[in-house]
Amino acid sequence: MPSSRPANPLRHLSCRALAAACLCAGPAAALTLDDPHLAVVARTPEEAARIEAVTAPTHDFSKPERFEEMPAGAATVRARRNADAFSQPSGNIDFARELDFKVGNGLFRKIWVEAPASTRASDGLGTLYNARGCQNCHIKDGRGHPPEGPEDTAVSMFLRVSVPGDRADLNAQMAEIEDYIASAPDPIYGGQLQDFATTGHAAEYRLDIRYEEVDVALSEGETATLLKPHYRAADLGYGPLAEDAMLSPRVAPQMIGLGLLEAIPAADILALADPEDSDGDGISGRPNIVWSIELARPMLGRFGLKAGVPTVKEQSAAAFSGDMGISSPLFPDPWGDCTAAQAACRTAIHGGDPEEDGFEIDAEGLDLVSFYSRNLAVPARRDAADPQVLRGKQIFYETGCTACHKPKFVTHRLEGQPEQSFQLIWPYTDLLLHDMGEGLADNRPEGRATGREWRTPPLWGIGMTETVSGHTRFLHDGRARNLLEAILWHAGEADPAKTRVIEMPKADRDALIKFLESL
Repeated sequence: MPSSRPANPLRHLSCRALAAACLCAGPAAALTLDDPHLAVVARTPEEAARIEAVTAPTHDFSKPERFEEMPAGAATVRARRNADAFSQPSGNIDFARELDFKVGNGLFRKIWVEAPASTRASDGLGTLYNARGCQNCHIKDGRGHPPEGPEDTAVSMFLRVSVPGDRADLNAQMAEIEDYIASAPDPIYGGQLQDFATTGHAAEYRLDIRYEEVDVALSEGETATLLKPHYRAADLGYGPLAEDAMLSPRVAPQMIGLGLLEAIPAADILALADPEDSDGDGISGRPNIVWSIELARPMLGRFGLKAGVPTVKEQSAAAFSGDMGISSPLFPDPWGDCTAAQAACRTAIHGGDPEEDGFEIDAEGLDLVSFYSRNLAVPARRDAADPQVLRGKQIFYETGCTACHKPKFVTHRLEGQPEQSFQLIWPYTDLLLHDMGEGLADNRPEGRATGREWRTPPLWGIGMTETVSGHTRFLHDGRARNLLEAILWHAGEADPAKTRVIEMPKADRDALIKFLESL
């Protein structure tokens, strides 16, 4: 599958048209990309004007902006100095809803077991799986990491796999999107490779990583050494992969602020898209458009490393199915990701409860896990008024980082979701796809995302990664061992900004890193 960008149906649309949340998908059709999963209260013109003013980029770097130390608005919590920093409920949650959060946390931390078992509420673990619980990958609700050595398992990392698909297999609505890239699961191994199996079954593979060192010369005589990874699906348990199989390494991302990202108006995200770089700044973010299983319609993708999933609930259900083989109302197959070619997996005993329509996690349980995931709080900023941090913030802006890492949004007014409703938030992302160059390319498309495109990741909480997760591994596959290495891997649309970082005085580079560590 070529990784170059296909012809873009947005080329005749202005940002105003995008802001109206209408995506022209073909000559005879249009897709409306609103937020049907949210109970939205419409903004008044006066409110829209206030929001435009408050989210405008700052030009004053002498002091923190108003409310900047509260990146999640009223949902922000005090920054703890221990591994529980990402595991707190929204700061504005009430007592009754906090009980739901705690029940959801229990399900998120649950260790699933092989069926049949005496603990029927916890059995149903898939015959093939990547982890036995959500918390096993998202350790302390933080970021995963690559294996630390040959003896370490890849429990918080796996390989996605797909083969080129046929556009004739797309439903009518998705077929109207001219640059949607059809793909299909590997005919034997499905959509991701599982490196664990229950008793009597073979695991699908073992993740093998080899690193090559690449030196990068910096200003003032400094040198940084990057690790260029080479991946191999070793010890395949069910025969060879398809000849045209495409593999993509994925490290589990941090969990904070997901509900707030879901509450950003789609129109505000679409207004940032500039697929043909009409303003000439070299940045051409594009929205991913994906099929929502939950709502049976095309939607704006927000979650996942390529924005391949539209909602928190669908992301949660997909992880239950793909990572653990746990069925739910959205993904009802009790065998999870096993294919028809893996007959023993499909016929193995599962833990579906007949009283809950045969699902291993029922609708109520899935809703509670989704509620928990939406309400994992973002910690307050640290050292926002520090002079070096303020200098680093100025460099972040002047270097062009905010072209993709948009600092702030105001969320929808929402009925029934007070924690996420009408908050000024500082996630530092546009949630759009950007070409990040050949060095970071996985050469595996997902929706409209090509093999060189990735969603801009949120930066809030990034400075607390070591506190929470015990490491400082960044990017989609954890190849970067620190924030500077993560910056130096940027290329494609971000190449000019990366070059400025390489060439700037060391003191400015240090200030930039200090600013990122304060987020």
